[in-house]
Amino acid sequence: MASTFASARPIVLETLSQACSQNADILKPAEQKLHQWETEPGFYSILTDIFCNHAIDANVRWLAALYCKNGVERYWRKTAPNAIAEEEKEAIKKRLVADFTEPVPQLKQIATQIAVLTAKVARLDCPRNWDSLLPTLLAAVRCDEPLVQERSLLVLHHVTKTLASKRLIPDRRLFEQLTQDVFKFMVSLWNSHINTFFQLASQHDDAMGSAVDRCRVILKILRKQVCYGFPEVHKTEEVMNFISSLFPQMDAFLDCRRSLWGNHDVLEKCERIISSITKVLLDLLEMHPVSYVHFIKITLTFVVQYNFTTKGLLFERFVVNSFNLMKQILFSDVYKPRKNTGEDTCPVTVEASKIISEFFTLETLAEICRRLVSQYFLLTIDDLSTWDADPEEFCQEEGGDSYKYSLRPCTETLFLTLFKTFRLTLTPVLLEMVQTVQGPCDPEDLGAVLRKDAAYNAVGLVSFDLFDEIDFDSWFTSHLLQELKVKHKSYRVIRKRVIWLMGQWVAVKMSLNLRPVLYQAVLELLDPNEDLAVRLEAAQTLKTDILIYKFYP
Repeated sequence: MASTFASARPIVLETLSQACSQNADILKPAEQKLHQWETEPGFYSILTDIFCNHAIDANVRWLAALYCKNGVERYWRKTAPNAIAEEEKEAIKKRLVADFTEPVPQLKQIATQIAVLTAKVARLDCPRNWDSLLPTLLAAVRCDEPLVQERSLLVLHHVTKTLASKRLIPDRRLFEQLTQDVFKFMVSLWNSHINTFFQLASQHDDAMGSAVDRCRVILKILRKQVCYGFPEVHKTEEVMNFISSLFPQMDAFLDCRRSLWGNHDVLEKCERIISSITKVLLDLLEMHPVSYVHFIKITLTFVVQYNFTTKGLLFERFVVNSFNLMKQILFSDVYKPRKNTGEDTCPVTVEASKIISEFFTLETLAEICRRLVSQYFLLTIDDLSTWDADPEEFCQEEGGDSYKYSLRPCTETLFLTLFKTFRLTLTPVLLEMVQTVQGPCDPEDLGAVLRKDAAYNAVGLVSFDLFDEIDFDSWFTSHLLQELKVKHKSYRVIRKRVIWLMGQWVAVKMSLNLRPVLYQAVLELLDPNEDLAVRLEAAQTLKTDILIYKFYP
């Protein structure tokens, strides 16, 4: 690109327009030209000039920002072949933070693209070669103009996220220093904006949607700062005060959510920010368990209050995060006293263990167990619809990290963790629930069928822990085999669960002389006329038995 900036700009603009074409004969040559220009001096300055011009077509601007972002990744480093010249870099950096008035709402994708581009440059240059970036962003954030504040917050979020991801020790220390410089201001900004939102929400003002958007972006920034900006969170009073304030603020957001029925858009945004608050707590618990000891009791109280009382059954994302908070507290090695040793020398472990044991009383554990099984284990209408529409998908087991995002695996993981931690307390509670439902059940009563399914599911999940508590051979012959003979359509739920239950217990406690009976039951459920999901489960049980016992004839 030997021509001057002024003469080359129209050519690049026209080529970008052609690259947005739906006609392959026009698009392909344009893409080739743009590829050829990637190493030409001045090309990225022209792209920056184009995507910063609000008068140009949005698709063209978006593509210009994309090409510029890709160019930064390849050619920004000084050591890169065909590296961008220092003068051009400086011009691009100045232009990136010169204007925070990207129009809304149609062009928000462009604003995000520019924010990501700015963050990529910041990763390589900030603060050593771009020390003006954060002061410029903070000045824009302080602006009274809502659009400027919203756009600058978006950029600050992506810059913070990018800088926090750098894990070399010098980079971590640099981020810690940057965080200490701005954390207090960000907390005050957060408090100011949530107060504004609650005021607008109380009046059902249309501006509450954009207000909660700004709150969420600020919280995303604070989330990274809290987790990566302080080596020892509990030694910084401002951070501890901020975390403490999140619990009453979450209460307020949950109360506000109840008043927003009918305003689906703002209701959804309110749910997102509630989920974001729980993510702050989850990250802090995972990365700073020593500091989180101070919040164990209030966290457990909060989780029980909103998920295991009449207030329960809130929106799924909140329930999942709440359950994961409780599970992570129980699962943390930092909070578990060592077995077979004398007095624990770690005061954090002693304190955490004491808080946990005092909180989980017999009454609390029994209520949690009953509600997990009787409410959260129940198959839903959506589950049954999936079963009807795609039985194979319904039978697909979710593994890995699915407990972090999906309600059913999350619920089962929490139940397992609770049972293994408090087995002696919860065993009689679970056995009582099973005894209540194991009698004859009216197939027409779907609720009763689902409750039985849930109780059987619980027994199967903790089969190893119930080895000495259940005479499975007797249960198998006196109850479970009879369950398989009920062919009512609704009872497919129980047939599938019972054959799964046999698969769970076959490796735990089943007599060899009952193997032929098991095989006969499996063969009957493999009949082509049987429900597909039941047949798949029967095949899985047979596979489990073969793998364990090499097929006992």
